[in-house]
Amino acid sequence: MKGGSASFGTQAIPKLLIIQAVPASIGILVMSLNILIDTIFVGQWIGANAIAAINVVLPVSFFIAALGMAIGLGGSSIISRSIGRNDFARANKTFGNQIVLTFFLTISFVIFGLLFVETIIPAFGGKGALYEPAKIYYTIVLYGVPILGYCMMGNNVIRAVGKPKNAMYAMMLPSISNLILDYILIYIFDFGMYGAAWATTLSYGVCALYILYFFNSNRSELNLNIGDFKLNKSITKEIGALGSVTLVRQGVVSLSVLLVNNLLISLGGESAVAVYAIISRLLMFSLFPVLGITQGFIPIASFNYGANNKKRVEEVIRTAVLYATGFATLVFLMINIFSNSIGDIFTNEPLVLEKAPAAIRWVFAATPVVGVQLIGAAYYQAIGKALPALLLTLTRQGFFFIPLLYIFPNFLGINGVWLAFPIAELLATIVTSSFLIYELRKYLNS
Repeated sequence: MKGGSASFGTQAIPKLLIIQAVPASIGILVMSLNILIDTIFVGQWIGANAIAAINVVLPVSFFIAALGMAIGLGGSSIISRSIGRNDFARANKTFGNQIVLTFFLTISFVIFGLLFVETIIPAFGGKGALYEPAKIYYTIVLYGVPILGYCMMGNNVIRAVGKPKNAMYAMMLPSISNLILDYILIYIFDFGMYGAAWATTLSYGVCALYILYFFNSNRSELNLNIGDFKLNKSITKEIGALGSVTLVRQGVVSLSVLLVNNLLISLGGESAVAVYAIISRLLMFSLFPVLGITQGFIPIASFNYGANNKKRVEEVIRTAVLYATGFATLVFLMINIFSNSIGDIFTNEPLVLEKAPAAIRWVFAATPVVGVQLIGAAYYQAIGKALPALLLTLTRQGFFFIPLLYIFPNFLGINGVWLAFPIAELLATIVTSSFLIYELRKYLNS
């Protein structure tokens, strides 16, 4: 066996998981910082309407690009398991099929999005003064969405072949280039909304060029030929089944955010929604090491499952849960220690600062157990069992959180919204850990 993925079957699991997780964590952190700083730049140099206009159209472009992420995650599970079995022909075929599916689906959706631009933008809130800047940003960014989809797909494949640092570079390059291009196109050349849109689109191109360079420089086991681009029914079906987990997760998360915002506006007004915005940013930043561990865990588990190395599969699960729980507990402690002052970083609005500390403590109350749920759901995706992975992914948001949002506020008011977060987390963790223990015992005894 050749290349970086060989270490998945030989290197000590604790060290291997750190090697995989640290670059993933750094990449997630840099992307999160990019979103925050980019928002500050646009707001300071163009205006508040520009931020609102971008927020109007981003869900559309991100949903289309998420197709690439879904195809990347679904295919990467197949690639890791195939390499674990030394079946490089199937790994290559999968990668070729991923490329074709990504461009075909994203381009199809982009054409649809451009044809119905006059309907889509108002439907997502781009009305009045927001319509024109939203249309400018939407149209330009949509041209680059197939490239973004390719980047999301390719990044997951790079991680699957055992090159976590290169995957990290692929995440960092567009973030850094976007900020540089923002400064040049918005601040120096004063291109306004056009500058913001082109900065984003060109940054996708920087990422794509790096991924093309990676796969054409013999840095991985994958070596495509023209036949690998012919779609294979069994492979595309498995990619679709595993990838649907990611797409459904995105959809349910969007639905829950919509419901929370509507509940908060009715129960606590704009200040309550502002508190939730602060909490959302905290969730994005604070859990990056746990998310990094989850991403690092998947290719290791997939490879060793494919190689039928049961002891290493069991060890990587235990180690990942231990690491994730440790970091999540640290986040829980830090959030509780500084909950009274966190709001000051984001705003000086008295009503928001009054409501934020208690809400933050409630939402993060069950953080120590989040690692079990993430690793448990990721394991089923890693071993290619799409239905359990999908159900476990839906457990927190779909089966518990959304129903609780309809129950708790009727008795507890706005506190019921905040309480729904930890209760849903605890219930989802109980279900996920039960499934994980059952599946692992069955696998070890087979």
